[in-house]
Amino acid sequence: MTDTIALRAKEPGPQDPALAPPPDRGASIGRIVGLDAARAVAVFGMYYSHVGPWSDEFGTWKSFLMDLPHGRSSALFATLAGLSLVLIAGGSEPKTGRPLRQAVVKIAIRAVLLLALGTWLTSTGTSIVVILAFYGLYFLLALPFIKLRARTLAILAAVCGLGGPILVQLMWTATWTEGFDAHDPLVRWGGDGLLSLLLTGTYPAMAWMAYIFTGMALGRLDFAHKAVRVRLAVIGPALGLLGYGGSWLVGKFMPQTATGFDDESYAAFDKAWKEAVGSADTDSWTDEQWKAFDEEHASLWDKLPAGDTGGTGSGVDWAALTGASPHSGTPFELAGNIGVAISVIVGLVALLAYCGAVSKWSRRVLAPLIAVGSMSLTVYVAHIAGVWFLVDHPADGVGYETGWRMWAVFCVAAMLFALIWKRLLKRGPLEWAMTLATKPAKFVR
Repeated sequence: MTDTIALRAKEPGPQDPALAPPPDRGASIGRIVGLDAARAVAVFGMYYSHVGPWSDEFGTWKSFLMDLPHGRSSALFATLAGLSLVLIAGGSEPKTGRPLRQAVVKIAIRAVLLLALGTWLTSTGTSIVVILAFYGLYFLLALPFIKLRARTLAILAAVCGLGGPILVQLMWTATWTEGFDAHDPLVRWGGDGLLSLLLTGTYPAMAWMAYIFTGMALGRLDFAHKAVRVRLAVIGPALGLLGYGGSWLVGKFMPQTATGFDDESYAAFDKAWKEAVGSADTDSWTDEQWKAFDEEHASLWDKLPAGDTGGTGSGVDWAALTGASPHSGTPFELAGNIGVAISVIVGLVALLAYCGAVSKWSRRVLAPLIAVGSMSLTVYVAHIAGVWFLVDHPADGVGYETGWRMWAVFCVAAMLFALIWKRLLKRGPLEWAMTLATKPAKFVR
């Protein structure tokens, strides 16, 4: 009897850790390097958006493919930012107590630093719409939700994706914003003001928090489980189809609201725009040059579809909300971009997990991409500096021509720098400074 009891005492119970499947080390490492690879894809996509070529056609497969990085790259970057926030707070096993409070302080410090860095970069007069100050605000807005479950965060993403674009559009016709901006210290310092960061800028938080909440929801999931990766591999393309496909269907069945890639009215504007601009490099134009252009070609804007201007009334232009073109900020575009972001993230995580299981050689092939992603803040800021010196404010007053060559040079330079730096000092320069600045968080009780 005693022997029987002893044997039963040694048998693992239903909750015994011995019964749990061993952690998939390859999948865990694959998540880490996979996220770095995804960040690199986002960075190179933003490089393309800023210095890459533009298609000389409209409504063709060539123009569609060349348009892919626009809007989607920054959306992927934002989704990854939200994912990183939750990883700081514990990932799929949320921190509690003092560790959580320390994580919140770390995030808050990073947010303030990004807000300051982004504001300073914008004040330099770069032609790039710097996203870092927007990220700083995103991080601050995300803090109250840092402990929520994946399902709740997904619901918040849907709410922002549906309601954010409507709220943003209502702000376009508000008349009190100029008075508010006049007293905004961020505007005085030459950066994006609070209203711009929240509602009226290129990356308005009220809509773009959909990406942050999506990333936070992903961060709550355990990518080491194959079932999680499989579900996400279905959800990602489904959202992409819902977003881009839904917008296309609306354009087909309701032509009066079409604002997609094949809209004839937009094609007419595109043709008129190219005729007006000619061979001029608009990326390097000053505010005075744009003002003179607007005065000379005032009638040009009459050719722009009403949906792309936000309408002329004080209400919601529902036609504008049916499009899915890059940076249109519509529910369809947000859904499509989220689908692309999820697909890229889960695809690269699965690929790197598989590569780790198969051979180290295959991962070495992707080492340059992983290195860039591990110091994405550094290489992002570096490309802004490069554009400032080579295009915006060149020493000879002429500047280099943007296009395939400049994009390729930027990508290769980033990979070489990241590989060499990582071998020598591991963490990127700005990443090291950011980590150093968050050290005081350890004193939080």
